[in-house]
Amino acid sequence: MNKLTSEVGTEYRQKQSILWGRMVLNIKPKSPLAGWGNYPISSADLFRPERSHQLSQTQGCIIPRGLGRSYGDAALNADHQVLLMERLRCMLDFDEKTGILRADAGVTFEEILDVFVPRGWFFPVTPGTKYVTLGGCVACDVHGKNHHWSGTLGAHIKELEVVLADGSRRRCTPKTDENLFWATIGGMGLTGIISEVTVQLIPIETAYMIVQHHSTNDLDTTLDTLGNSEKDDKYSVAWIDCLTSGGRMGRSIVMNGHHAQPGEISSKSKDLSHISKKGGRSIPFDLPSWVLNSLTVKAFNAFYYKWQSRKNYPFIVDYDHYFYPLDSISHWNRLYGKRGFVQYQFVVPGENSREALKVILGKFVQSKRASFLAVLKRFGQEGKGMLSFPREGYTLALDLPVSDGLFPLLDEIDELVLKYGGRVYLAKDARMKPETFRAMYPRYPEWRRVKAAV
Repeated sequence: MNKLTSEVGTEYRQKQSILWGRMVLNIKPKSPLAGWGNYPISSADLFRPERSHQLSQTQGCIIPRGLGRSYGDAALNADHQVLLMERLRCMLDFDEKTGILRADAGVTFEEILDVFVPRGWFFPVTPGTKYVTLGGCVACDVHGKNHHWSGTLGAHIKELEVVLADGSRRRCTPKTDENLFWATIGGMGLTGIISEVTVQLIPIETAYMIVQHHSTNDLDTTLDTLGNSEKDDKYSVAWIDCLTSGGRMGRSIVMNGHHAQPGEISSKSKDLSHISKKGGRSIPFDLPSWVLNSLTVKAFNAFYYKWQSRKNYPFIVDYDHYFYPLDSISHWNRLYGKRGFVQYQFVVPGENSREALKVILGKFVQSKRASFLAVLKRFGQEGKGMLSFPREGYTLALDLPVSDGLFPLLDEIDELVLKYGGRVYLAKDARMKPETFRAMYPRYPEWRRVKAAV
């Protein structure tokens, strides 16, 4: 949870419950609220239901919010109402034979993993943090390191319960009320309040991963490695150095991995179904904006590339370190200072991806915008969500400190992404123009028709 929502949480817990219609909620009027990037910051009235049945009694212009880990302006509702889903976190039903879990939308990935990894189950798709809610991940139709094999989370959702604007509840599946289902998958919480999610988990035999790193010297080699079927694995991602130029532009560390089998782990003393969680580090305050600049980030990137390049043999890590490395640093978003940051993530289709990435990455390198966290992944087949982000090709995500001249640069990048047939991820966006959004998401009119009907 970011600094703003943490402070808000402390304040509204001290408030008395008030009666709003027939719904008892804690309320903090006109509270500052932001996503994980701490940009933008807007003011909204915060409401928090204590029981699921209270969701049917909501009134006015309201949007649900999970743990606030989307980077941009998702789940902000300036001068209106935001519904905090954090208390609705019950696991309702689980079939141990099939691995199908039904849970409240406010249950977090961390809570589900803590319960089910020791029992031999894992998420079919997971984003880069476990501090997210199940409902929020459905609304963003999250993807992970295995999209080229498993698609988005939406492909593994069996059923949703959605509370509509009139307070009625509707259950939908990929086959029953499918228009509402696929409008809600990736619909950013705008079709209604997702109250329950039924998801298919996948079986695993250990809580550990077998990981293999491949260092590359340039973007062409990086793309060749990500697309190499002999080097590929269940999960694949590349950390990419976005400050190197010339012949070294796009040098990367490709990190492939899969869930370890018991026979792949030699230690017999280790409990293979559990991991030990140690206390992590924390960023205690917002750092000065000058700390992350092209020189410091370039030095970090050089160190990180050299350090990770040494791991040229398969090694074992627990799932927490492989999937959620930044979760070990509390409040890491404070590294970017009080002005905050945006994460710019786009996808370009496979037939144009190599040229597009060279042009767009070159634009970022030329701007000398410092991004120590840049990730490149390969996407598989496009899903069915009307506003879902992934499509077959490659996606690049960069964390960029908010500074003068950044948004005009991103407007130029938007035009390049459009030129190459790509789009920007709504869960990360904070500044895209409406006309750009409509051009990038051709199924938006179809989505609007579904929303108008509910």
